Amino acid sequence: MKRRFRPLPLVLSALLAGVCALAPAVAQVAAPATTATPATTAPAPVVESHALVPFLATYAVFRDGKPLGDATLQLVALDNARWRVDLRIDATHGLIGIAGVNLQQSTLFDVAGTQYRPLTQSSVRKVVFSKKVITGVYDWSAQAAHWTGDLKKTRRTAVALQPGDMSGLLINLAVLRDAVPGTTLHYRFVDEGRARDQQYVVAAQRESQAVDELSYNAMRVDRVRAGGEATTLWVVEGVPSPIRILQQDDDGAIDLRLVDYKES
Repeated sequence: MKRRFRPLPLVLSALLAGVCALAPAVAQVAAPATTATPATTAPAPVVESHALVPFLATYAVFRDGKPLGDATLQLVALDNARWRVDLRIDATHGLIGIAGVNLQQSTLFDVAGTQYRPLTQSSVRKVVFSKKVITGVYDWSAQAAHWTGDLKKTRRTAVALQPGDMSGLLINLAVLRDAVPGTTLHYRFVDEGRARDQQYVVAAQRESQAVDELSYNAMRVDRVRAGGEATTLWVVEGVPSPIRILQQDDDGAIDLRLVDYKES
């Protein structure tokens, strides 16, 4: 029985769709294997600025508690005050690993005031012997975005842009920038021919999350009004990428856990 996941706000939706469609059914969602929480606790760093800093973060990926592969999230500084954020997932374990799944997505953007403004987008999904490519252009002068490639005809229609619109990967960065305990965050997701309002709630109390030999007091951020699915991020001030990204629904769970990161 093939399975699929509903869309994710971070555009893990576009990437994990190919992975989830190939995975065998399971009876229930299992918690990923974890190690004991280390005794050493890393205090939340004090952040004086929300300026972007290039980074490379590496994640271990689990599906229903079983190792699936690895993922990287990268932010790169380019010329002319532009940036690029990349997400890559490689399935290397189990039946999916044999199929050789490789999923990538990138968003080129600039910063307009306090807004992360998408300029172009690309997605490449290699599953078994197939390859799907989708490209998008955010034309701010015409106030419209459009996508071409291997996607439904209904998603090739231009989407009218509004100030503050972001791709899923940019919403990821915005949550890192904006999260404060006890607050609610609002964004408009415009990605691969879709536009929708999204709301995130930051828990008032922090939760312990382990990374390598440290345990961080992380802010839990839940996307609400998402129907039957639950998407949660854990973020820490001073850490440039989420500590953990979890999506759960009736079909199962995909869990990305930070292994390492470095700033450049």
